[in-house]
Amino acid sequence: MKEKGMLCYGPYPADGFMGSGNYTSFDGILAMYHDQGLVPFKLLAMEEGVNYTAGLPLVRTSPAHGTAYDIAGKGIAKEDSFRQAVYAAIDIFRNRRDEKEIHKNPLQKQYYERRDDSDKLKLDTAGEGND
Repeated sequence: MKEKGMLCYGPYPADGFMGSGNYTSFDGILAMYHDQGLVPFKLLAMEEGVNYTAGLPLVRTSPAHGTAYDIAGKGIAKEDSFRQAVYAAIDIFRNRRDEKEIHKNPLQKQYYERRDDSDKLKLDTAGEGND
């Protein structure tokens, strides 16, 4: 990740990291286990948090509070987390689509001829009958 310009730190113990407020110094947090990350996440962002499952062929997001059956149909549920989950799913879908579009037609392969002492750049012209 350093080659991509990302600064990564850790590992940190889950209990002390979240309890001390150290998490506020980071843009993102990766937990190795579901419970290590989800419990403190729900405590901090229950009403507006979004749960995202990465690595699936389909986009999967959900509100941090889950189904909330205990308040369903009572008219007291807040839609903030659900709205954020829908917006996140749309953003992720668009980002995946744009990424595919960007890499669909890469540039032509460029190379130098072997045993050619010149500094001329050759373009791959396969199928055009050029040597």
